[in-house]
Amino acid sequence: MNKIISFELRQRLQQVAHFDETHPDRSRYKNSDYRFAAGAKFLNLAPSIRGIAPRYFEAKKITWHTHANHALSSQVCCLNFLMPLAERPEVLARLVRTALKSSEVRMLPVEDGPDGRPWYVAFEWNGGGRDFLNEAGPDGSLRRGSNSTSADAVVKFECAGQLETILIEWKYTEQYGAPISASGNPTRIQRYRDLAFAPNGPVRADLGLILEDFFWEPFYQLLRQQMLAFQMQKARLDGATKVRVLHISPTENRALHRVTAPALRRFGVDAFEVFRTFLSQPGDFINCSTEELFLPLISSVPSNDAWAAYLTQRYRYLDGAD
Repeated sequence: MNKIISFELRQRLQQVAHFDETHPDRSRYKNSDYRFAAGAKFLNLAPSIRGIAPRYFEAKKITWHTHANHALSSQVCCLNFLMPLAERPEVLARLVRTALKSSEVRMLPVEDGPDGRPWYVAFEWNGGGRDFLNEAGPDGSLRRGSNSTSADAVVKFECAGQLETILIEWKYTEQYGAPISASGNPTRIQRYRDLAFAPNGPVRADLGLILEDFFWEPFYQLLRQQMLAFQMQKARLDGATKVRVLHISPTENRALHRVTAPALRRFGVDAFEVFRTFLSQPGDFINCSTEELFLPLISSVPSNDAWAAYLTQRYRYLDGAD
């Protein structure tokens, strides 16, 4: 049966089983087994961050995603994997070393957490509040997590004597097919038309592509993340000489890799390999599976590590049990 049902459905069934075991009396949204009632949504978070995550979001004025009460929320998934490591730079360093295939990584603080201690990973990062992509509201402000391009997470580090930043885009069970709503295209074109293509943006200008070719997910998100990274690097934000995008998703979510945009299908069959070839600097985009990054970390920590235990209990695809 597991071979004929989708990854998304398998994960939904596993999440329901997990919460039936851990929270059998949970308050449900519209009687849905995989959605918590609004007042219980923080049960969707790992126990170690249920208290601190809401305080962090409030302190940084970050917007929760609409479906943060959903068991398959990618925002919640990202937080469960990465927020418990915010004060564990040695573990984060091993993750970055794996992604970059480099041994010379020393993590640097990104911002203070809600308790005033330095955090080595931050969330819903939109460039430190600077309007790199012409997205500010009428008052000139940007809000992390809504109405502006925000990376799911960000880390900063020193590598071979240089300061670097990685913007992290996190996916779980997402899959795409339809174009984004055309009603917003005039605004998108006005904002990004001078920021997408070389020499003022990350995308090669010699491929015959136009901005509208990217108005299909996941390409629209990928382009915005890469434009943000390009502009942050150009500005040497926080002293970084290199800013890259790291895309993380489960191996078994093969539907996510579909090339959805018709104009881009001539370049290949894997969305993330195709996107990488569009870049003037292909190494600025890194695509890794959740398993290849986190299984070595989980294996490296003590057997009683609460972070690792929660991940392997809840996200069973990590060990192939999906």
